[in-house]
Amino acid sequence: MLKTLSIKNYALIDGLSVSFNNGLSIITGETGAGKSILVGGLSLILGKRADISVVKDVSKKCIIEGVFDVGNYNLKSIFKENQIDYETETIIRREILTSGKSRAFINDSPVNLNQLSTISSFIIDIHSQHQTLELTQNNFQFEVIDSISNNLSIIEEYKSTLDLYNTKLKELEELTQNKDQLIKTLDYNLFLANEIESSSILNESLEKLEEEQKNLANFNFIKEELVQSNQLILDEKYGLIATMNNLKNSLKRLSESSDSFSNIYERFSSVFIELDDIAGEIENSSDSLEENPVKLEEINGKLSSIHNLFRKHSVSTIAELEEIYKKLSDSISISENIDQKIEQTSSECEQLRSQLDDKANLIHKNRKASIPNFISKIEEIIHDLGMKNAKFKIDINKQDTFYLNGKDDIAFLFTANKGSDFKLLKKSASGGELSRIMLAIKSILANYRQLPTLMFDEIDTGVSGEISQKIGDIMKQMSRKMQIFTITHLPQIAAKGESHYKVLKTQENQKTITNMVKLTSEERIVEIATMLEGDKISASAVAHAKQLLN
Repeated sequence: MLKTLSIKNYALIDGLSVSFNNGLSIITGETGAGKSILVGGLSLILGKRADISVVKDVSKKCIIEGVFDVGNYNLKSIFKENQIDYETETIIRREILTSGKSRAFINDSPVNLNQLSTISSFIIDIHSQHQTLELTQNNFQFEVIDSISNNLSIIEEYKSTLDLYNTKLKELEELTQNKDQLIKTLDYNLFLANEIESSSILNESLEKLEEEQKNLANFNFIKEELVQSNQLILDEKYGLIATMNNLKNSLKRLSESSDSFSNIYERFSSVFIELDDIAGEIENSSDSLEENPVKLEEINGKLSSIHNLFRKHSVSTIAELEEIYKKLSDSISISENIDQKIEQTSSECEQLRSQLDDKANLIHKNRKASIPNFISKIEEIIHDLGMKNAKFKIDINKQDTFYLNGKDDIAFLFTANKGSDFKLLKKSASGGELSRIMLAIKSILANYRQLPTLMFDEIDTGVSGEISQKIGDIMKQMSRKMQIFTITHLPQIAAKGESHYKVLKTQENQKTITNMVKLTSEERIVEIATMLEGDKISASAVAHAKQLLN
């Protein structure tokens, strides 16, 4: 529901802000007053391309903003898909900058025109005699039939299955195409994998191997240094332990003679204990160190293999080599089981195809079942709207191809005259006839699902007073379930609205200004009387206007 529309610096509008209610809202005004400007502004919110020529004062930016209540439209998932914050009160804003570029925002999040068109199409829909192309398009025709057939949830399931089916078909095609190549590379991949595996380096630590190699390679130097270190520490006469033990005893005597030396003694005792531990570790290292040329040769061989493999596979770590080994193993597994994989994938494709057939058959059955009643309702309405001899027909034919919404082709057919052959709707119906057919379809759809706000732009052009009364009745009935705007020149339709707005064109400072105001009850009587008789309204016109309003 459109709650508020604000327009600034657009065409003949300086600044305009109007609030709207639910139900049927009427918009009237003299020819040339600017009713089309209102539609143009709303079209920008719907994602129409902007043009600097519509900006009133090119030194300022043009802003068009609509505030919508979208709580009843189940749009959370659509907002999420487009990464836009969802608010039940959604604000859509379009700006045309002085440079001629335009920007669009939904709830203050910048959006592109595709996102704007997608989301706004769920919120507001504009129809005029020149904008009924949608009615002749297959997507819209399927949407209509599937809405009245309760097919929408089944079609969502069908689409999910179709996506999976197409994915599996592509996988099967790739497996079939790559089979020869996979078999050709099997031997080479086996060689590479065996080379890595036989090197026994998987799960090894390069750092530990290099450290162990360094120790074994420098055995004589390390052994000599350990022995010398041991002697320097443990020599009974000149070693560190003997010297420090004498110092420790001296400090102990000092601490016993005066408390001021106790702290020094305790600190030195800690150092002495640490040195004693170090001496033990050096002695243990020296005793455990053994020369092992066989082990050294083995480690050198491993390191040589590792670095050769690093160069061969252009890596620098064992972890990267392990990843290559995994990929080789996976490829080998696929190559060795390619026929089995092709058979399995082919079987999965057949199962999915069977599921698609079942769903497509159900969709087709539901469509066929709903069409007779739908045609009956359409013809009843369009006959009331002055198309007395019109006939409507829908052809649904099942094909062998899986389309996005089933396996059917659809065609809306129409004839306006008795005895004439049916032709495609887009080739046989005039603009006025298309408008009335669209109104009939929308009025039926309103009973099956929540429709967006609808704006009808002078779809009543060229119809008689009696038919306009019927058009107004249909809009009135639809407005009980949704918000409807209609721009009209006909008093019979204008009298049907709960709210009535007038578009005015005035002269201010030698400039033409367009504005829009909501009419009071008394102002409505005058406006409808004027629509009946012209500027010089009579008492009978006023009485007639009151009668229409009542």
